[in-house]
Amino acid sequence: MRLILNVLWFLVAGLPLFLGYFAAGVVLCLTIIGLPFGVQAFKLALFAAWPFGRVVVSIPGDGGATSAVANILWLVIAGFWLAVGHLLAGLILCLTIIGIPFGIACMKLAGLALTPFGKSVLTVEEERRLHRPHRVIVPAL
Repeated sequence: MRLILNVLWFLVAGLPLFLGYFAAGVVLCLTIIGLPFGVQAFKLALFAAWPFGRVVVSIPGDGGATSAVANILWLVIAGFWLAVGHLLAGLILCLTIIGIPFGIACMKLAGLALTPFGKSVLTVEEERRLHRPHRVIVPAL
């Protein structure tokens, strides 16, 4: 089911979003100051192209004060407007039964577009492995 949703998403919304975020990433990477922001734009581009079966997580130790400052700059310059656009598109998509999964994908994009620094995009399987408690097998005596 994820494959079908991802293919439909890619054809309707994923390709234009991917190209837009990718182009923004290339432009941002032209300067040394813009390089970290370009990397985040590439992260958004890949997530926007193929969102189903992926989750956005904050990994402890991933980020810190530098990420907080970068997120504030991102939020002021572009993040707020990107998030509002994704939220509005998500709300419109959720008005129909068929559009609900795509609306949810837009809302996940809104969260990542708002503050991308210090967050990682993982597959559902990687996220399960990350949060699965490790069992210790004690041999019977």
